[in-house]
Amino acid sequence: MNQTILVIGAGPAGATASALLRQRGYRVIVIEKQHFPRFSIGESLLPQCMEILEEAGMLETVKANADRLSFQFKNGAAFKQGERYTDFNFGEKFTPGLGWTWQVRRGDFDKLLADSAAAQGTEIRYGHEILTVDISGDTPVVTIRGEDGTSYTETPSFVLDASGFGRILPRLLNLEVPSNFPVRRAIFTHVMDHISDPVFDREKIRVTVHPEENHVWWWLIPFSDGRASVGVVACEEFFAKYQGTSEERWRAILAEDEGLSTLLAQSTVCQEVRELGGYSADVKSLYGRHFALLGNAGEFLDPVFSSGVTIAMKSASLCVPLLDRQLQGETIDWENDYEKTLRRGITVFRAYVEAWYDGSFQDIIFSPKQSPEIKAMICSLLAGYAWDEKNPFNRDAKRRLSTITEICRDTSIETDALLTMEGTTP
Repeated sequence: MNQTILVIGAGPAGATASALLRQRGYRVIVIEKQHFPRFSIGESLLPQCMEILEEAGMLETVKANADRLSFQFKNGAAFKQGERYTDFNFGEKFTPGLGWTWQVRRGDFDKLLADSAAAQGTEIRYGHEILTVDISGDTPVVTIRGEDGTSYTETPSFVLDASGFGRILPRLLNLEVPSNFPVRRAIFTHVMDHISDPVFDREKIRVTVHPEENHVWWWLIPFSDGRASVGVVACEEFFAKYQGTSEERWRAILAEDEGLSTLLAQSTVCQEVRELGGYSADVKSLYGRHFALLGNAGEFLDPVFSSGVTIAMKSASLCVPLLDRQLQGETIDWENDYEKTLRRGITVFRAYVEAWYDGSFQDIIFSPKQSPEIKAMICSLLAGYAWDEKNPFNRDAKRRLSTITEICRDTSIETDALLTMEGTTP
């Protein structure tokens, strides 16, 4: 097969798409501006990712290198605010499928996937940059600048944008629209954590809610070599109250939570403290003439439920079979089979993110009234299975979350009766 697909970006979306395309016999060229390994956030994977890695022929490669690269086995998520604590075990989720994953340093993880895609025959051009993309003709015309500064063109059959926060096609093709999420910022670093608390579970991501501002939260993502990724997320107005360098602000906010600061009392920063702001994004459409957008290049919500890599890989898994059929001569309904299907899961994640920041989801997860059935359904979402249509919480998620919030907040409600009335029971 002599048809060529050009992929922009060698991150998880691009590497996964490339592997899936190579399985179908296509020539794949990846244009990647940076050199790998390179730093990225999004270090706590979800079990849904493991199934897509297996589909792309990469799971065994990741397993074989997990110990060498200090990937931390992950079986769930824990949440804490003051004395309140709850956790979710992915093995107890509603949706069938894998109940484990890893926490990874993304530089190493992304390079491993890119190397795996290259081993399957993908051509990756590191240090090359997309300059222009013309989709007006019968085939796309892409102008690229190489590492030596000279420009050249490629005329692939199709372009997949997996450029993440670079958002190449949205910028070049005027596809960007403002996100309706409030502007938030993350300040983060890696530490040698030196956590000695025997109760602390390294096999779960720890999300800590600020003791007074429930829209402010910390992530703590341990790796297997004693390091951890530690970051705080808040709106710009909250951060404006703090002065100094990124590290000074990071430390000042950490000190405001007694439990987390005690847990990390012996930790030492081992990487530059960085900031990322205004990361939420959206586009007019996820596809168009001769192109489709994958992962964060299309839409990014928020890091709170670690959905970014999952959405990236899911978009590749959905897109490649459709593209294959189109290039074989079939007429594809991209609106229904790609745009609406991918956004259906994103909408579920969005409902949970919105409920997190308005406090209602926190009331649910910390409530002593949790039922095992409801917890299992929520656990499926936290494990990344947002496209499981059999899960009642993936259908009309916003209304169902509102119902459960009402249950948790009002002790006069008969829980079992209301759940049955709402059709929330399995």
